Amino acid sequence: MSRPLRFAANWKMHLGPDEARAYFKTFRTRYRPREQCEVWFFPPAVSLEAAAQAARDRADLVVGAQDIHWEPKGAFTGAVSGPLVAQAGAKATLVGHSERRHVFGETDADTRKKVGAALAAGLAPVLCVGETLAEREGGQTLAVVHRQLAGALRGLEGGKLAQITIAYEPVWAIGTGRNATPQDAAGVHREIRAWLAARGVGERARVLYGGSVNLKNITELLAEPELDGVLVGGASLDPASWAELVHSGAA
Repeated sequence: MSRPLRFAANWKMHLGPDEARAYFKTFRTRYRPREQCEVWFFPPAVSLEAAAQAARDRADLVVGAQDIHWEPKGAFTGAVSGPLVAQAGAKATLVGHSERRHVFGETDADTRKKVGAALAAGLAPVLCVGETLAEREGGQTLAVVHRQLAGALRGLEGGKLAQITIAYEPVWAIGTGRNATPQDAAGVHREIRAWLAARGVGERARVLYGGSVNLKNITELLAEPELDGVLVGGASLDPASWAELVHSGAA
């Protein structure tokens, strides 16, 4: 079964509401809908509604949140919930991005609660997994990825698992200019797909690669059939070059 390629843009802490509106004006001029291709955007929380409004009449463009709290509401100053981001127009959310894990100290247990909260709010979770350089050099890549998958997805059945996209993002490759070779990435993706297949997901599994993806390596990366798309940070911040990257990867 052919799986649509998914290009996900993580703006991190960049592009406010006015900048988001200007971004989409340029992007929509440069990028027309393509069959079997989806473009997802994860703006900062303050720009979520502006981005969702700018993309609202394009079914191939999806806007999501960079993070959510696991509670639907309450006294959690500074946090945003699944129902709140859904009201703002989000259709998806990142969960367990390496910066959330390694900068903010989120645990596998936290990611499990956030996956559950996302599903409860009708959001499509994009679960990020990946190893540090020390773990990679110690031969622990697959053990770490399996632990993170189990920690976040334990107890979910095939129907729920099928709603979740996995993004493999080796921590040592994020924003460093280094990236896993296409073959290395494909090897980990095969393992992730096998883990999901053993739990009833099979062909429905969607696995993206993230880690210093750019115009120079996008074609070679997506030549690997195990990669269903990419999760991109810095290279997604300019709308014209992001449109070019998506065109190149989908060619």
